[in-house]
Amino acid sequence: MDPIKVIGIAGSGTMGNGIAHVAARASFRVLLFDIQEDALTRALATISKNLDREVAKNKLSSSEKSESISRITLTTDIRHLAGADFLIEAVIEDFEAKTKLLKSLDSTVRPGVVLASNTSSISITKMASQTHHPERVIGMHFMNPVPVMSLVEVVRGRTTSEDACSVTKSLAQSMGKTPVEVNDSPGFVSNRVLMPMINEAIFCVMEGVGTPDAVDTIMKLGMNHPIGPLALADLIGLDVCLDIMKVLQEGFNDAKYRPCPLLQKMVEAGQLGRKSGQGFYKY
Repeated sequence: MDPIKVIGIAGSGTMGNGIAHVAARASFRVLLFDIQEDALTRALATISKNLDREVAKNKLSSSEKSESISRITLTTDIRHLAGADFLIEAVIEDFEAKTKLLKSLDSTVRPGVVLASNTSSISITKMASQTHHPERVIGMHFMNPVPVMSLVEVVRGRTTSEDACSVTKSLAQSMGKTPVEVNDSPGFVSNRVLMPMINEAIFCVMEGVGTPDAVDTIMKLGMNHPIGPLALADLIGLDVCLDIMKVLQEGFNDAKYRPCPLLQKMVEAGQLGRKSGQGFYKY
């Protein structure tokens, strides 16, 4: 495969702009695509603000920040992604939305260009099967917040080629991340372990076992977690947590993955965590 110089990112939300940040910071040119112009404007403002934090901590100079920003090109035309050497989709955690996008990217990019999905739980194998080149589809699951967290969970689908896997791991390392390869399974490793813990913490609140603060404090002080599971759920987004629990429940057909009714009700009420200003805590 040709050397990767340009990274295309489809989706400019929390994960998309975070990936764009670290890619541009690592000297890659970035094509950041979204269907909404205002979403791209917000994304660039977020990237600039986060780079300012690095400048304030003397991790980056003002000129290096400007150079990083200059490497990012915003576009609402998906055809511009044809110029990318590697593609990462980072849209909502929904099979239909991701598959529709991957199909479009599959017919847009050059032959051999890897199509990576930032999905946190959806089957790579199933999504890849909807494309004409399933061998080049792979999972590249960044952690939130992307500029801070070092892990990238590299998910090999049943048909993912060895070349695609090798290129993806090499790229993650070039972006300053630590890639860990896993095989395709609902929730992979990260969310198969994390989300049931969060779900159980929500059951503790619903059943009156403890307040959100009590649950989080116990997990921080007793288990040495840097952040409690309910505060983490608010950071991730309760809607995302619910979507992942549904993927686990459907994928394993096991009642132990049943989403907590309180989680369902909070999402229905629009209490999604930090992004809505209200979750288990107020923001």
